[in-house]
Amino acid sequence: MKIIDIYNLAIKMGIESDFRGKEGVQKLLDSKKQKFDKMSEKEKEEFDKDALENPYLDSAIYNIADDKEIKKVLVGIDIGPDEILMSKHLDNTAGAEPSRSIDLVIGHHPVGKGLAHLADVMELQADVYNYYGVPINVAEGLMKERISEVARGVNASNHQRTVDSARLMKVNFMNSHTPCDNLAAKFLKDLIEQKKPETVGEIISILKEIPEYKTAMKIGVGPKVFVGSEENRCGKIAMSEITGGTEGSPKLYEKMAQAGIGTSVATHISEEHKKEAESAHVNIVIAGHISSDSLGVNLFMDELEKQGIEIIPCSGFTRFSRVDK
Repeated sequence: MKIIDIYNLAIKMGIESDFRGKEGVQKLLDSKKQKFDKMSEKEKEEFDKDALENPYLDSAIYNIADDKEIKKVLVGIDIGPDEILMSKHLDNTAGAEPSRSIDLVIGHHPVGKGLAHLADVMELQADVYNYYGVPINVAEGLMKERISEVARGVNASNHQRTVDSARLMKVNFMNSHTPCDNLAAKFLKDLIEQKKPETVGEIISILKEIPEYKTAMKIGVGPKVFVGSEENRCGKIAMSEITGGTEGSPKLYEKMAQAGIGTSVATHISEEHKKEAESAHVNIVIAGHISSDSLGVNLFMDELEKQGIEIIPCSGFTRFSRVDK
C-alpha cells in the first residue's frame, strides 16, 4: 500500500461506520459539490477541493517525502515535532536492520489544515443526536453556536508546526481523526446494544473488559461515572459524544433528556457540560479519551496489519490487534 491507499482506506472505513450511513454522507458531499459549482472562479481557486471527496477534513495527508510502498508505520495519538524526530532516530539507530525504517508517521489528532478544519466535521454530531431522537432542527441550531466557538478557538493555533517538521525532516506524515472516532463509536454502540446493560455500573463493567480501557485502568484513567451513579438505571444509552470532532453544545443535555436519553457515553467532559448534564439528570459515563482514541486507531491499524504493514505505537497509542493470527 502507498500513502494515498492508506488515506483512502481511512476515509472509506470512516464512511462505513458513520452514524449518517453511506447515503447520508453522500448527501453531504453532493451538497458541497452543488455549492462549489455555484462559486465564482476566484472562490473555486480558494476552495479546498479535498472537501468534495473527503467528508472528514480533520484527516489529511500532510507530507509525502517519498511515495513508496509502506511497510512500517509509527502511530501515535498526538504527533508533534518530537515524534517526527523520533521516527528519524528509529531509522538511524546504530546497528538497525533496514526493516526498522519508518516509512510513514500516522497521527490521530489533527494538525495543519486538519486542525484548521476541525469545526467542519462537527456537523456530524447533529446527525448523531438526531439518530438518538433529538429533533434535527434543535440539534443543528444548538450545534451551530458550538461549531463557531470551536472554529474561533483553533484559529489561533500554530497549525503548521508539526507539518513543517515533517517537511524539513523529509518524513511521510498523515492523520486519521473522525474516521477512527467513527470506528470507536460504532464498536461501542454495537457492543453495548448486544450486552443490553440495565444499570450504569453494567456499562462500566462492559467497558472494563475492552483491552484499551483495561490498560487505561492500570494508570488511573479507566472508565468512570462522572454524572449519576453506578446504581442508576441506564434508560436509552447514546454514543453521542464519541465522534464529531470535539464536545458539542452543553445545552444539548436538556434536549437529550427530552428525547428519552438516560445515559451518554463520552470520551471526556468539561465542567460546564457536567453541570448541564446534572441539571438534565443525564448519566455520563466517561470511557476515557486517549483509550477511546486508541480503540478507534486500533480498528484502523488492524486493516493495515492484514496488508502486512508493521505498526510501531507511540505517543499514548496502545496497540491491541484484533486480527486472527
